[in-house]
Parts: sequence; structure tokens; C-alpha cells
Amino acid sequence: MCKSLFDHIEKFTTLNPTEIDKLESVLNLSRIKKKEHVLKEGQICNTIYFVVKGCMRQYIINSRGTEQTLQFAIENWWITDYLSYHNHVPSSFYLQAVENTEVIAIEKNALEALLIEIPSLERYFRIVSEKTFGAMQMRIKYLFTMSAEERYHHFNDHFPEFVQRVPQYMIASYLDFSAEFMSKIRAGKI
Repeated sequence: MCKSLFDHIEKFTTLNPTEIDKLESVLNLSRIKKKEHVLKEGQICNTIYFVVKGCMRQYIINSRGTEQTLQFAIENWWITDYLSYHNHVPSSFYLQAVENTEVIAIEKNALEALLIEIPSLERYFRIVSEKTFGAMQMRIKYLFTMSAEERYHHFNDHFPEFVQRVPQYMIASYLDFSAEFMSKIRAGKI
């Protein structure tokens, strides 16, 4: 299971065998059942998750009591509540398995010690964070500049693996419209 993480790291930097052993010693392999939460609003997030198999999502419950999906994570993606994780404050988010999921979890204290000890690992996480931040910036751009229909078609064209795996109401909330509106788009009624 750790092989997928080490293969991912190798795309961005190189770890020597001793560094790999040190990293491997702090990895926790977990299976999360579909719909199970690893974080709920109000809890402090002390863990970062690498998805080995499956799909996770980050969401909020808005003022109308509706779930609003902010992020998905599939194989080889990281997910956490970065603000809670870094600032040790209660989370504003939920992290939930969309399907039965296998993750590699790393506790903050263990990772922070490794990042000091292994500069190439710090480089890896910096690059991953930059890529994540860039993707979030583009998502915000699309929300502000595209119509709902354009957002759906863009998402469908660029991320077809999600459309096949993720419940439609979650995709609709991620794209910031109702499941009913999404049904109309998919049926060609809009």
C-alpha cells in the first residue's frame, strides 16, 4: 500500500533508503468505510491523508443545512483541513469517504519532525501544496466566470473519473448548483 505513496513522491523528489524507512515508520494505513467521517466540524485536525484507493471529500454544511462539497480526493491525492491542521484550531469542515477508501494517514507531529530531518520530503509537500493551491484557485475562477452549465461540461470533460464514481448530488454541490439543476443539464433541458 505504501508503494503508491513512494511512487508519488518519486515524481517530485528522491528519498534515500534511510529516509524511506523513517517515513514508513510514521505511516498509518487505514480503511475508511463509505460515508464514514475522519473529521467533523469542530474537531481539531491532526492528520493528513493520502488516498491509496477510493475517494474522499471535504464539505461544509451551509446556513440552509445543505452539504456543500469543496474538494474531492481520489487515488494519489492528499486531503486534510489545512487551516485546522496547521493552526491547531477547530475545523470548519467535514472529511468523509465517498466510497470504501484506503488511506495512508500521517500525524502532524510525526510529519513535522520528518520535514525538518528530510529536506527532500519538505520539497515534496511544498510542491504538492502549491499544486493543490493552484487547483483551488482555478476552481474559484470557474465558479466566478462560468455559467452552471459551463462548469458541468468543463468538469465532465476534464474529470470524467469523478462523474462515474461520485454521487450526482455531491458533484452538483461541488459545482455550486442543485441536483435538480444538474439533472436538467444532463438531460439537455438547459
